[in-house]
Amino acid sequence: MLHKLKNSFQLVLISMIVLGLGAAASAQSLEQVMKARGLSQADILAAAKTYTPSGKIDEYVVFSSGGQSGQVIVYGVPSMRILKYIAVFTPEPWQGYGYGDVESVGVLEQGSIRGKKITWGDTHHPAISETNGEYDGQYCFINDKANPRVAVIDLKTFSTVQIVPNPIMKNQHGAAFVTPNTEYIIEASQYPAPFSNEYVSLDLFNEEYRGAMTMWKFSREKGKILPDASFSVELPPYSQDLSDAGKKVSEGWVFTNSFNTERYIGGFGPGNTKWKDRLPHEAGMSSKDTDYLHMINLKTAEKLFKEGNYTRIHGHPVISIKTMVANDALFLVPEPKSPHGVMIDPSGQYLTVSGKLDTHVSVYDFKKMMQLIESKTFDGKDPYDIPILSMKDSLHGQVELGLGPLHTQYDKEKGIAYTSLFVDSAIARWDYLNLRLIE
Repeated sequence: MLHKLKNSFQLVLISMIVLGLGAAASAQSLEQVMKARGLSQADILAAAKTYTPSGKIDEYVVFSSGGQSGQVIVYGVPSMRILKYIAVFTPEPWQGYGYGDVESVGVLEQGSIRGKKITWGDTHHPAISETNGEYDGQYCFINDKANPRVAVIDLKTFSTVQIVPNPIMKNQHGAAFVTPNTEYIIEASQYPAPFSNEYVSLDLFNEEYRGAMTMWKFSREKGKILPDASFSVELPPYSQDLSDAGKKVSEGWVFTNSFNTERYIGGFGPGNTKWKDRLPHEAGMSSKDTDYLHMINLKTAEKLFKEGNYTRIHGHPVISIKTMVANDALFLVPEPKSPHGVMIDPSGQYLTVSGKLDTHVSVYDFKKMMQLIESKTFDGKDPYDIPILSMKDSLHGQVELGLGPLHTQYDKEKGIAYTSLFVDSAIARWDYLNLRLIE
């Protein structure tokens, strides 16, 4: 009994000491804390901007690609607290994804390519589902850059419910991007490759290698992609990059930019087989001043698909370049070389394109582009007979932002955009309507 009383007294004493220390700590002034920790007013202000007390919810939730982890990372803003790692293309033992006789095993197996199970991925470019061109927060879509696949994440449960491999692509980058009401998930290839699964010599690169854009039909009712209602459009053997779907004035069109329209393949081939005769790959792929922005009329392509104007490759419908051109559904516009991204502003009228090897961001005016198409005013055709619009006559203007511009996002304030500069390691805030850099 005495032993128990002694232990109880010790516990009370310890509690009193802890409470006393806590009271002393809380009595510290802000100035004392700053001095003790060597913090400046700027440090305290930065901390206050992100501090979110327990029990309070972040204003925003960010869905970020995890790269070669094969996941999607979810975190809150402004707290920057990680809320969840959503397992997608990679088994995750800590949350049981891909282990045991559970639904996730079947989801992973959906991602098999040509009979081979793939248990890793390189996630890029998550896209949130949209209604009338606005995020609705119902689904998230993510691509696998290393293996041509797209996954569907249900945001009711923050879990992956479907993985769909592309039957004709060998790799991709320009995914996932959604149309204004999430009717389609857009997936564009990156490096040209034969649609067949057979070896094709690089000597036949121009003839047999191709790019593509796939329109994956999405069902809200089922919460899944419908492969049987989906189709692809054949594209030239340029390296397609990022994509976006038109909205409002540009609704019904989709866009993807490209690099290496030189179709440089590293100097291999007859008469150019010695190392000293080869250009470095980057130099060969960047020898021209411009590459091509692709304009695809999705409404016409959908009509051609429903009418059966396609060829089946590996059971998948593919509309040819020739058919698209004959139906005024495929056009090219020059853009600064080696661009990374075509982003459509909230009005749907302006498209911003960043050239990684150009300090400018180019702003295209969709209305001007349509005037050129409707009047059939072209600057010529590419080697695949695709009409080329005038870059000068398509532009609203250009703004010099800094070194290595990449992705652009738009503010709720009209005309204001933010562009990441990967060489300068900075973000530019600028006015794309009045064509001026703000900061």
